[in-house]
Amino acid sequence: MTAKSVILVHGAWADGSSWSKVILELAAEGLSVTAIQMPLTSFGDDVATLRRALALVEGPVILVGHSYGGSVITEGGNDKKVAALVFIAAFAPDSDESAASLGETVDTPPMAAEVRPDSSGFLKLTESGIRDHFARDLSDSEKTVLFAAQAPTAVASLTGKITEPAWQSRPSWYLLATEDHAIAPKLQHIMSSRIMAKVTEVASSHVAMLSHPDLATRLILEAVRAV
Repeated sequence: MTAKSVILVHGAWADGSSWSKVILELAAEGLSVTAIQMPLTSFGDDVATLRRALALVEGPVILVGHSYGGSVITEGGNDKKVAALVFIAAFAPDSDESAASLGETVDTPPMAAEVRPDSSGFLKLTESGIRDHFARDLSDSEKTVLFAAQAPTAVASLTGKITEPAWQSRPSWYLLATEDHAIAPKLQHIMSSRIMAKVTEVASSHVAMLSHPDLATRLILEAVRAV
């Protein structure tokens, strides 16, 4: 059976518009597409947003997570409607792991030096963090929009721990960004191997769904047709 719905889960410092190019391609294939808007206030809040979206769509569903969104689909993907998971340069934690704890297992990536905390427990990227690291292979105008619209992200989101990883019971696909300055490619290799994902590599920055939307869409459609 082919999946009927796709839910797209953005990462830290982003929102649902980061899927704008992929949404159009998936919709053209006749799929029901939802790009959720997480508050990025805590891991629990973000997972709850995904679960509300799952309740409203028809299954089978493919969950797609970018960056920190990989943690959210790993935790929220045990819903009976979910048929498969797709990770786009994303974290794929195991039980009792978080995005933050996984990041500490390898050398610090270049973008980390451009993260700035505020007094309320939220993190934001500098303009250099966006332009030179997060989205370095996008156009200048796209970088300007991403910097202006970035969503401050709570430490409580990035440190939220997984209880039961959905990838243990569902097939997974992984788009590995080999030029990523946010999640080290070495860590992406480790995670994608551990979850036994079907891996496609691309010479891309962290936002592979914006710099290589056709490839990201093709991987998602693979999952759609495989289930």
